[in-house]
Amino acid sequence: MYRQSFHRMVIVAVVAVGGAVGTSGCGPSFDALRRTGMRRATQSEWGVARRFFRDAYHKRPEDAENLHDLGVCSMMLARRQFAEGNRAAGLREVDRAIEYYDRAINASPGFRSAIEGKNRALELKGQFEEALRSAHWAATYVGPSVDQQIFLANEYEERGDLDGAMLRLRQGLAMDRDDPRIHRAFGDFFMRRGDRQRAAQAYRESFMLDPSQKDVVQKLYELEGVMPVAPAGE
Repeated sequence: MYRQSFHRMVIVAVVAVGGAVGTSGCGPSFDALRRTGMRRATQSEWGVARRFFRDAYHKRPEDAENLHDLGVCSMMLARRQFAEGNRAAGLREVDRAIEYYDRAINASPGFRSAIEGKNRALELKGQFEEALRSAHWAATYVGPSVDQQIFLANEYEERGDLDGAMLRLRQGLAMDRDDPRIHRAFGDFFMRRGDRQRAAQAYRESFMLDPSQKDVVQKLYELEGVMPVAPAGE
């Protein structure tokens, strides 16, 4: 059944490059498998998407982007299992995600999305200290990013180190004041502290940079009682 639907959904490409039949082989090309996998992922069909990414993996085992996407699929399936109350199955999926992310990082050292994905997987598994060590390692040896600073800020806040959390947020802001995510992170931080005025100010700054954020629009409406107006030209 899967084989039949597989051939219906992807374009069959027979590639022969010299004598490298074992590498390229017959059937759908790596790129065709990737395109189909990404299309199914955008439809939240994570299990189906992973099957296509796995088939692509057999053609190019060291492709970091494909390994990363396998990790994403496993993470989404893990969250689904946790939501359904199946913790054991969820933890198995998290372990698969970490393995895929590790392979992606080995294939492309400094692959930031894979590093951050691994951090989220470790956190979901409950290995907070390991996630924190991994985040610090990435910030030191790969170079800090806004995402990394937000992640570290959340980790410090969860441990009750509010000064450390604020320091990381300020570092993220210094890195890129035009990134709406860092302003939203400030808003979330102030909301959790009960500082509605400063939260609203941070959310407004985030909204002005990216008015498409529906969650920020909702938060501003709840805080101020009026819908925010997008900047002219947006």
